[in-house]
Amino acid sequence: MKRKLWMNAALVSLIMLFAVGSAAAQEWKPNKPIRLIVPWGAGGSTDQAVRSITGDLEDALGQKVVVVNQPGGGGAIGTQSVLDAPCDGYTWASGAVKDLGTYIITGVLNTKVQDWNIYLNSGNATLVSVTPNAPIKDFKEFLDLMKKDSKKVSVAVAGVPSAGHSAIEAIKHANGGDYKLVSYDGGNPAVIATVSGETMATSQLLSEQIEMIRAKKLRPLAALTPEDMVIDGYGTVPSATKWLPKVAADPVYFGIWIPKCAPKEVVETMNKIWKEKIASSKALKNFANMRGQIVAPYYGAEAMKKAWPSIVNAAWGLADGGKAKIKPDTVGMPRP
Repeated sequence: MKRKLWMNAALVSLIMLFAVGSAAAQEWKPNKPIRLIVPWGAGGSTDQAVRSITGDLEDALGQKVVVVNQPGGGGAIGTQSVLDAPCDGYTWASGAVKDLGTYIITGVLNTKVQDWNIYLNSGNATLVSVTPNAPIKDFKEFLDLMKKDSKKVSVAVAGVPSAGHSAIEAIKHANGGDYKLVSYDGGNPAVIATVSGETMATSQLLSEQIEMIRAKKLRPLAALTPEDMVIDGYGTVPSATKWLPKVAADPVYFGIWIPKCAPKEVVETMNKIWKEKIASSKALKNFANMRGQIVAPYYGAEAMKKAWPSIVNAAWGLADGGKAKIKPDTVGMPRP
């Protein structure tokens, strides 16, 4: 009997020790500022999306989160700097998750989305907009011009592979014809270029275009969304699926990425913050309402499930457009 009691007591002690150890593993208290790399210019969608939650992250972690804009290489330069940094949890990447998932396809970075812990915070949509005096009445005429005189269809995007580039490539794949690609280091410069008349159109994200649309400096033709989009302060923008039923119209999810090699306690702490703080963030909700976005506070397996369709569609869009160095199906992305 005594032996049995002793064994039970030992078992209880082990369980308590494990519980204490697990709790301790979940508590990460950073002792210096965290560097959050935005691989695009200031004012773009990634920059806006991550800055909307840095206050919440600082409150939860008790440390400063320093946002560093490091544009270039279609997001690859900033992301590579995170890979080159010590994997101690103090350097994070950010961006659109479909970009992270397609660096390996374009050959600019040897990394997969599975190499990272994914923390999404918002979803965005792309839309095709033109200058107000563009010689095009609607999206049908835009599609016709792509087929008849593609040299006139100059489209500003935030590099390859950006959300805007994936959008216009998806349109090209579904419609046929071609366009003249004009690349900039970030969505904001791409939108400004169209507003100033450097290009006829842009296919960048709504959050980057919305103020110019409201100010009537851009005229939206179509949104790459399953249904028509209503923009507060402007009106309704028709869905591109009305003209191109099979065009990829996935949301573009944004967030923060932490390499899988980061310490376990960093990941567990971030999981807890995302569940308890970011999911109910007033700052994130206000940002999403103001910028016409979707609140998407997903992490872990759920984040991957949400993001995967947009990654695969973007990868095959690059392959079909002749901009892939690696076939998607050779790295676990079968054609949808």
